[in-house]
Amino acid sequence: MFDAKSLLDQFLGGSQNQFGHQDPRGQRQNQGGAGDLIQQASNALSGFGGGALTGGLAGLLLGSKGGRKLAGSALTYGGLAVAGALAYRAYQNYQSGKTASPAASASVPLLPPPADTPFNPASEADQQTLGRNLLRAMISAAKADGHIDGTEQANIFAQMDRLNVSAEDKIFVMDELRKPLDVDAVASAARSPEEAAELYTVSLLAIDIDNPSERGYLALLAARLNLDDKLVAHLHATVEGATEKVAQPAG
Repeated sequence: MFDAKSLLDQFLGGSQNQFGHQDPRGQRQNQGGAGDLIQQASNALSGFGGGALTGGLAGLLLGSKGGRKLAGSALTYGGLAVAGALAYRAYQNYQSGKTASPAASASVPLLPPPADTPFNPASEADQQTLGRNLLRAMISAAKADGHIDGTEQANIFAQMDRLNVSAEDKIFVMDELRKPLDVDAVASAARSPEEAAELYTVSLLAIDIDNPSERGYLALLAARLNLDDKLVAHLHATVEGATEKVAQPAG
């Protein structure tokens, strides 16, 4: 059975037992507070392979190009939870009229979004739907520069056999990789302004914003999602404040 939430953990860092107990959305119930969680995350980086987006499925999709990996308090979340937390932080700052600032965003520990909101749906069905839409957005963004051709797809499929993913997960990824790039299909999945912000957030995580074609893709996606320019600026600032650039391999 295809599990979008579990597969999203393969892209955005899964649930890690060393961070304490958590609910299905990755919200920790550790009694030590945010500071302890950040320290535990730092101590357990090896379990993440140095942070999300550096290995596993996201690493395969990003190939040798740039990208971003989670850092700081963002490492205490995984999958749906980190996507919701990042988008919620940006949305809060945008609605408060604050100036978009990566440094300011990085200085405040990332908090989970309120329960039973579009950022954090309560029902399993809604979580699975959101997870599927976020996965499609990430895969689409990874294809935006055109580097995933037939040869690269074959390499990704071969490498996926070595990863801990189900046959249904592999089929989903393969199908999405083979589809033509369609920003309208990604944008039309948003069921609310909050989900639109999450779709843009995960797309931004999977993209090298120094690449002109990818910048163009993000601009088109923001327009199709009807995101206000100031909200887009906050989404960029929040992601930048919660991540580090992935270094490209030498050569």
